[in-house]
Amino acid sequence: MHFGVFDLFKIGIGPSSSHTVGPMKAGKVFMDRAIADGLDIARIETELYGSLALTGLGHGTDTAVLLGLEGNDPAKLNPDTVPDRLARIRQENTLKLANGREIPFVEKQDLDFRGDIRLPFHSNALKFKVFGPGEDLLREEIWYSIGGGFVIDEHEAGRNSAADVKEGEPYPFNSAQELLDIGERTGLSIHRIMLENERAFLPEDTIRAGIEGLWRTMEDCIDRGLRQDGILPGGLNVKRRAPKMFRDLKAEAKNPTDDPLAPMDWINLWAMAVNEENAAGGRVVTAPTNGAAGIIPAVARYFDRYHRDPDDEEALQRFFLTAAAIGSLYKKNASISGAEAGCQGEVGVACSMAAGALAAAMGADNHQIEDAAEIGMEHNLGLTCDPVGGLVQVPCIERNAIGAIKAIDAARLALRANSEDMKVSLDQVIETMRQTGLDMMEKYKETSQGGLAVNVVEC
Repeated sequence: MHFGVFDLFKIGIGPSSSHTVGPMKAGKVFMDRAIADGLDIARIETELYGSLALTGLGHGTDTAVLLGLEGNDPAKLNPDTVPDRLARIRQENTLKLANGREIPFVEKQDLDFRGDIRLPFHSNALKFKVFGPGEDLLREEIWYSIGGGFVIDEHEAGRNSAADVKEGEPYPFNSAQELLDIGERTGLSIHRIMLENERAFLPEDTIRAGIEGLWRTMEDCIDRGLRQDGILPGGLNVKRRAPKMFRDLKAEAKNPTDDPLAPMDWINLWAMAVNEENAAGGRVVTAPTNGAAGIIPAVARYFDRYHRDPDDEEALQRFFLTAAAIGSLYKKNASISGAEAGCQGEVGVACSMAAGALAAAMGADNHQIEDAAEIGMEHNLGLTCDPVGGLVQVPCIERNAIGAIKAIDAARLALRANSEDMKVSLDQVIETMRQTGLDMMEKYKETSQGGLAVNVVEC
């Protein structure tokens, strides 16, 4: 089962891949199918369960569902148009379906938050119901948002994967050891193995252009986050810190000090800029989730600004292909969902992906890349998801900055180590993360019922 670069890295809007991007996609796909089947749609009801209900208002799930039912694609939606779209839906109490039909929609009646119910397969569950003109039930489906913007319906739930996951790559791998074995057998680096697998489904120039597009979107997100002052939405009154930090760092650059850790401030800044944009509902790239979207862009920019050889045109391709290979291992063998595994499944996975990717970009061999990815996760094991107020703000924004620094440190440790010095494999740490997620109490998995979410007074 192949998870590619463009499965793990998707362009969408904030603040959450599982609670915003996923529900919007589910709503769109469900309605596209209903319209294509010629259903005489007169009314729609949606029920949200588990984590989607408990933190849905803070994560924008209500917004996402409304926009998805109207046929909007999170990858194409302009976030600047969202307030007007929502105002029209709520003022007129109508939805405009993709086929042009308008139907009544009273949000308080037709969108139900059922935080008291958790469906067995996954905490992020939605149920859609379509009614005909006589209030007869025409269709009812359960969908799951399983992390990173991946969605599946109840018929696909046993696969724990996206409906469009592909098979047929030339170098299939389901573990880090298999990936290393392929490298030993063929002499290929991890990024090259991933590229060859991607080429089974897309032309190479399309892959390379797509990666460049992802990187441009990440860079644009950083830069927008550096410019946008103000208070983040949601009621916590969290002030954007990145713009002031940026102005201060530029001023300090004109009067340089002997601080050897000055680059760390820029890495922190870039990660926070992305996640402030995410918290504001801006355009971000899931990497592999929105809640952890700042780590990989910050580490990639660190490499680009401080280490990349200008003549090495392949460096960022190596970075993202390697990151995707590592991310696919977590997707196949554990989870990238905060509602399923806690924040170790989001920030922990992003840190691991970024660590291995940075090592690859800096010329590491396959074993060093594996070591870097393992270190990146090992020191995030047990990390809980406890967002204050159900918002992707505290502790999420700073946590991305810390995750980026950890990723860089993990890569540097791996580059200076011998593989025989490493006692834990990437496969072992992924399995440990999976088991830890299963053992973690539900209140620490994106429910806002434990941790900081209950110990920090909301202001």
